Amino acid sequence: MTFLLSTQNVIEYLVERGFCQPEEGNLSQIKLKSSKNFNLLVSFPNVSLGNRHFLVKQEPHDRNGKADGDFAKEWRIYQWLENYPKLSHLRRVFSEAIDFDRSRSVIIFNYLDRYGDLADFYANNSVFPTAIAASIGTTLASIHRSTFNSQEYKDFLFKDSQQKIEPPKYLIRGLEKVTPEIFGRVSQDNLAFFKLYQRYNSLQEAILELKNAYQCSCLIHNDLKLDNILLHLEWEETIAKTKHCEDSIVRIIDWELFTWGDPGYDLGKILASYLKMWLRSLTIAGDIDLKTALQLATTPLELLQPSMASLIKAYFHIFPEILESRPDFFKRVIQFTGISLLRKVWLSIHHCEPFTNSKVCMLQVAKTLLCDPQIAISNVFGTTESELINFSCVPV
Repeated sequence: MTFLLSTQNVIEYLVERGFCQPEEGNLSQIKLKSSKNFNLLVSFPNVSLGNRHFLVKQEPHDRNGKADGDFAKEWRIYQWLENYPKLSHLRRVFSEAIDFDRSRSVIIFNYLDRYGDLADFYANNSVFPTAIAASIGTTLASIHRSTFNSQEYKDFLFKDSQQKIEPPKYLIRGLEKVTPEIFGRVSQDNLAFFKLYQRYNSLQEAILELKNAYQCSCLIHNDLKLDNILLHLEWEETIAKTKHCEDSIVRIIDWELFTWGDPGYDLGKILASYLKMWLRSLTIAGDIDLKTALQLATTPLELLQPSMASLIKAYFHIFPEILESRPDFFKRVIQFTGISLLRKVWLSIHHCEPFTNSKVCMLQVAKTLLCDPQIAISNVFGTTESELINFSCVPV
């Protein structure tokens, strides 16, 4: 797999696309942004030239010069936002895509230099302000609510698309029905995962139940995690401004995997990102039982609970109709959270990583979320379901 652009020729490319002049090349700064797509950040920090910053994203090409076409799909999102003026309230929570080169699978964005990665903010500061989580819930609910059951938007977003809009045939390939053949394809160390997984018939039944309950009803990101959320560097000051401020404190990026799907999937996946911070902070020795291990996390669950609760409350404040349409929606959100954790464990096994004690803990938590969602609500959020779905006010 090869990339067409590099630090050596990206300026020439931007000149070709009309974003700068040849003589500006000496004034530019080029940085490689960590990504599977070999992104390039090109800055022109000269104030007289507009202090411009471009993020150039490119897909890898195979030996035949073909790319997967994910960026063509992502570009459709920005065409959709541009085509419908009544969606202007959503533009400030997306990235700012400004150009797409279909022949070379390159997409250019205005780089949002006033924003940083939310995952980095949490990792570097070890604080979890409820206002940030509430903004995520509000943003996600606004996207879901604006597109809910809209055939017009669905038709526009998937016009000429080869993607089938239907419930997934599986939520985790290979786990809905484990066959004996699997034991010949994994290491002896990782057989422990399947032995433990097969003990729980209720877990396999819950996965099948959730698959059958999946409803394709709105635009979903389909890969929502902390790494795909940007936080305004001056988020506290931005919150203090009037509601007419053009900036949002969070933006959701990397939409190449979007689909028309179940809103509960997005919501469950972002909740799982918070739980992963807790579970990854566990220091587990073989002689420590699970309950004790969970209590010894360096990022305690109690520290994350207010943020997760604020996220859920804010979501339902903006989108209460989802509970009228689907009374069991919150239960499904909790189960989707479990699916996301279970998928994380499964992917590590699939990539031949050891099935460690911390992954045993993650599997146990995923099982509770999937099989006993009502019990899991109080354990995960530290409060009751009725308190969480009371959308009379938005927490900050």
